[in-house]
Amino acid sequence: MTFRHHIEHSRFLAWLLATLAGSYLSLCQRTTRWEYVGLDRLKFDLADGPVLLLMWHGRSLMGPIHWPVEAAPLSSLYDASPVGRVSGALQRRRGLQPMEMSNKMSNLAASRVVLKRVRDGVSIGMTGDGPLGPARAIKDAPLEWARVMKRPVYGYAFSVKRHWILGSWDNMMLPLPFTTGRVVFARFEGEVVGKLDETARDGLKRLLNEVLQVAN
Repeated sequence: MTFRHHIEHSRFLAWLLATLAGSYLSLCQRTTRWEYVGLDRLKFDLADGPVLLLMWHGRSLMGPIHWPVEAAPLSSLYDASPVGRVSGALQRRRGLQPMEMSNKMSNLAASRVVLKRVRDGVSIGMTGDGPLGPARAIKDAPLEWARVMKRPVYGYAFSVKRHWILGSWDNMMLPLPFTTGRVVFARFEGEVVGKLDETARDGLKRLLNEVLQVAN
C-alpha cells in the first residue's frame, strides 16, 4: 500500500499530519502581522445566520485559522484524497465541523446533508474550483449550494509577503513565519438561480479573483 493510500484509509495518520501542519500554520498565524478586510461585515451577517464561504483552492490553507469560529460554526467540505483527509483533520483540530464528501454520494444526498447543517446554524465552506481543478474555474457545486442555502455568499483569500508557491495544480501558497499578511472577506452581491447559472458563475469567479487581488 502506498503512502497516499495509507493517508486515505488512516484517520490517525491524517490526524498526525494535520497536527504537524496545524502547529506550523499556527506559528505562521501568531508571528504574522495581519490586516483584516471585510471581517466586521462577515460577523454582522453571521449574527443573522449561516453563510456560504468560497475560496480558491490555492489560498485555502489558512482558511480554517482565519474563520471567526467564536462568531459561528463552520462546516467545510473535503474529499478522501490525502490532502483532503489532512485538511479535514486540520479543520477538526481548529474546532470546525468538516464533512467528507464521498464519490458514492449523489448530489441530492449531499445537498440534504448540507441543508441540515445550515438549518442547525452552521456555515458551509468550500473551494470554488474543487479538489482537483482546473484552477480558478467555478464548479457546479458552489452554485447549487448557494441556490439551495439561500444565504449570503462570501469570498475569502489571504496573502503573505514571505511565502512559497508550491508546484501543485493550484499554485498553493504556503506561508512563512515572521512576515506581514492580509485576510480578505467580501460578500457576493449577485443572486444564484441554479448550478447552471452562468451569470452567477462569472460573478463568483470575479468575486474570488477580486478578494485575491485585494489580499495580494
